[in-house]
Amino acid sequence: MNFDLTSEQEMIKRTLRGFADEEVAPGVLERDRTKQFPVEIFKKLADMGIMGLPFPEEYGGGGADTVSFAIVVEELSRVCGSTGITYSAHISLGGAPLYLFGTEEQKQKYLTPICTGESFGAFGLTEPNAGSDAGGTRTTAIEENGEFVLNGNKCFITNASYARHLALTAVTGQSNGKKEISAIIVPTSASGFTVIDNYEKMGLHSSNTTELVLEDVRVPAENLLGKRGEGFRQFLITLDGGRIGIGAMAVGIAQGAYEKALAYSKERKQFGKSISSFQAIQFKLADMAMKIELARNMVYKAAWLKDNGRNFSKEAAMCKLYASEICMEVTDQAVQIHGGYGYMKEYHVERMMRDAKLLEIGEGTSEVQRMVISRLIGC
Repeated sequence: MNFDLTSEQEMIKRTLRGFADEEVAPGVLERDRTKQFPVEIFKKLADMGIMGLPFPEEYGGGGADTVSFAIVVEELSRVCGSTGITYSAHISLGGAPLYLFGTEEQKQKYLTPICTGESFGAFGLTEPNAGSDAGGTRTTAIEENGEFVLNGNKCFITNASYARHLALTAVTGQSNGKKEISAIIVPTSASGFTVIDNYEKMGLHSSNTTELVLEDVRVPAENLLGKRGEGFRQFLITLDGGRIGIGAMAVGIAQGAYEKALAYSKERKQFGKSISSFQAIQFKLADMAMKIELARNMVYKAAWLKDNGRNFSKEAAMCKLYASEICMEVTDQAVQIHGGYGYMKEYHVERMMRDAKLLEIGEGTSEVQRMVISRLIGC
């Protein structure tokens, strides 16, 4: 059992930590206030070869592994959750389904621009009446004359305003009385396709969260992703990988909040000495450090299992569940350690606390993760 990062993973961690501190952190408060999407940051990440990091080089990727992907998500999220979730969704929801289920022609045409940063990755699953219950999907794709005609709505879709195309799920028919759900690649520029960016969110203000409206959108039948009727299975596989990204994001936000709280506790004086000398504060910080380390180990284990071709569904659900819940706890305690200043935006921890909440909801709620784990342990 070896817990050391490889030399390449260490290099990625050092590089991304420096990039996050120098390029991402300086404008984070202003982006959060103005809801400005960090386009320039992602242009620089593309120049660095990070936008296709875990995908093969023949598609413009970096040929790296899932652990490296988790490291990048963690380091970006440590200073800016919005940047972290944008990158995580770009890779795990946008690029991964194309790589896992696409034909060679589809990979060349649609995965390559995601890897090079020419397009952001996005995935259209959630609907107003179909969140965790993807079987409630109402978007339809009727095949006629060699084309799919799509009608329906998607909601809470990350990155779609900046994506040239995305895979989305739709009902393509009925099979044994059940909906036949398939995945179809749709260009966002297609006639009848509208992307609406007007959500008022609790946190992650500078990430792009959209609604999709499809009105008689036509795409060639060859845009079917994978096999017809297997969209639901593909979505489950995609979410397994996405949960590693959410876990890594939770570790990053928690790490950032912990670092802010630790530094503040050493600077803040009360009763003639720094509050870090009080046992009540020391125990809070000790618990924060312990839980972050446990969460990080769980994320890395799930990523390692994935990289080694082993079943990782249970570990992905566990790392996502545990990391997201301790992230909420750590950010809450970081605000508490800051006292009244923690409630002020300039001290960052209130933003981190707001950003953290989404992690207990997205990619399957905490309740759904417990259902998944229960099933996988044989309950």
